[in-house]
Amino acid sequence: MSTPAKGPAASDAAALVRDFDLARAPAAFVDDPYPTYAALRRHDPVHEMPGGVLLTRYDDVLAVYRDARASSDKKVEFKPKLGDSPLYEHHTTSLVFNDPPLHTRVRGLIMGALNQKAIARMEADVVRLVDALLERMAAARELNFIDAFAAEIPIEVIGNLLGVPKSNRGPLRGWSVAILSGLEPTLTPEMLERGNRAVSEFLDYLKTLVAERRRKPADYDTDVLTRLIQGEKDGERLSEKELYHQCIFLLNAGHETTTNLIGNGLWLLLTRPDELARLRADPALVPSAIEEMLRYEGPIQLNNRRLTAAMEIGGKTLAAGTSITIAIGGANRDPDQFPDADRFDVARKPNRHVAFGHGDHACSGMNVARMEGRVAFGRLLARFPKIELAGAPERDRRIRFRGFRNLPVRVGA
Repeated sequence: MSTPAKGPAASDAAALVRDFDLARAPAAFVDDPYPTYAALRRHDPVHEMPGGVLLTRYDDVLAVYRDARASSDKKVEFKPKLGDSPLYEHHTTSLVFNDPPLHTRVRGLIMGALNQKAIARMEADVVRLVDALLERMAAARELNFIDAFAAEIPIEVIGNLLGVPKSNRGPLRGWSVAILSGLEPTLTPEMLERGNRAVSEFLDYLKTLVAERRRKPADYDTDVLTRLIQGEKDGERLSEKELYHQCIFLLNAGHETTTNLIGNGLWLLLTRPDELARLRADPALVPSAIEEMLRYEGPIQLNNRRLTAAMEIGGKTLAAGTSITIAIGGANRDPDQFPDADRFDVARKPNRHVAFGHGDHACSGMNVARMEGRVAFGRLLARFPKIELAGAPERDRRIRFRGFRNLPVRVGA
């Protein structure tokens, strides 16, 4: 067990968390949330905020993920925040924010096209894509790693899964960022406007894409859109609205997870040269390095649940209807679960992080993201013996999603 801090440091930490509210998080929290998570774990692990509680301990987070009383349905939570809007329709219809039976039906359809055989078939295409991106990087020498590499990979992979023509993929990344920004604790009118416009534009595009796929179905075993259209083999189908919003969800989830995993991962390696050297010396460590990147700088930092019945968490009894915010980033740095938790260790084992959630709601595309990360870092480090920062990185200022807008790098032979 961790030892409680003593003296002035403990007093300062207690003061830090006393009035902490995600909706009013200071800029320092966006830059580095982990000291706040550590203070919360120690002094107030079931932290009350306006509108709910924030959990930062690994065991408490796992208990919520495992308990059927913790609902993923967000209709009550999102209605006052989003109103009757395209964003509300999307975020209350997609797989991630629903309970069974919709969640079970959609997850089964998607997972059937994302099994290990399917991922193995995808890998050759991902290798070709990554190698082409690396050649462009070699020609540019200095570039924004996020735009040039990290964000390109998931857009192409999800575009292929849904059969989006390459000529139509230009708006996908912008739509994804705008729609997911609607999940932030605090929204500006501009964020709402961009998010609602992105949902509407994406829906208009999908109507055309779905109509074409109905006329010319692709391979049911490999094409996710065809699977979603045709439904399960027993004939159960999604409604038109459900179908469209699962497509949007797939793009958003795949884009955010992989882009941030690769961007955060490279920044971790470049700012920890000993671990980079260790990984270069032993490429067999790439899979464990991917898991450590997910733990240490998780691409998604927060998740939410709403209690359908009273539940005891961390010694507190929470009433039915309580909104719970799960601090994934806090749980993944819990020293009671991860020895030397604040050290980035590319060989860390075991590593039972919760970056992909847990249980029935674990990310359906997590093994695709792992494969993309493994190919990306394996090929990147083999292609460029020298990679270095070429300027000051610029963080994405969102709280729920952790990544970079700009990661300037210089590559060389």
